[in-house]
Amino acid sequence: MTNSEEVPGLGARLRDRRLGSRLTLEAAAARVGLSPAYLSRLETGRRQPSLPVLLGLARLYGTTVAGLLGEQAVEADPVVRGGAIEPGRAGGWGYRRAGTPGRAMQALHIQVPAELQDAVVRVHPGEEWLYVTKGRLRLTLGQTVHLLLPGDSAHFDSLTPHCIAADSPEGLELLFVHTLLQSPSGELCLGMSVRTH
Repeated sequence: MTNSEEVPGLGARLRDRRLGSRLTLEAAAARVGLSPAYLSRLETGRRQPSLPVLLGLARLYGTTVAGLLGEQAVEADPVVRGGAIEPGRAGGWGYRRAGTPGRAMQALHIQVPAELQDAVVRVHPGEEWLYVTKGRLRLTLGQTVHLLLPGDSAHFDSLTPHCIAADSPEGLELLFVHTLLQSPSGELCLGMSVRTH
């Protein structure tokens, strides 16, 4: 975009989103590959971002390009109907969205097979909440191991190194919610080795 195509209020929305995500100018700029000076010029309206820059900032702040541009989005249907969980996704775990995309939290229904003993330790900004619906969950938080049964839940800071594994022969099912605004990828951290975001 050039200055002749200026979008009213875009700079202020970019700044508000960054502050709402509790990111410094330097941290936000680094996560999307910009210089702090350039991001500052975007936030003060002295420069207009390209579409790739807008996409990167929208993902970082857990919003859409339309939201950053000030367009009124059509409200998503708040009801998510149940359905089958596809097995074998994300390192053997199966999961299905249990919430509406584009929100500050991501909600998932997860199946962890018994034969998959995931030893991946994850560390990333945000919070996580989980609720066991079937089987036993072995939750490692830092150096402490917790055994959770159906009906048990846990809520913790995701910067605490954590690991989720099935601890029952039938595997494990759980409801899982984590925050998106502080997570640059805005995706569930299901991965391959020690992950830090």
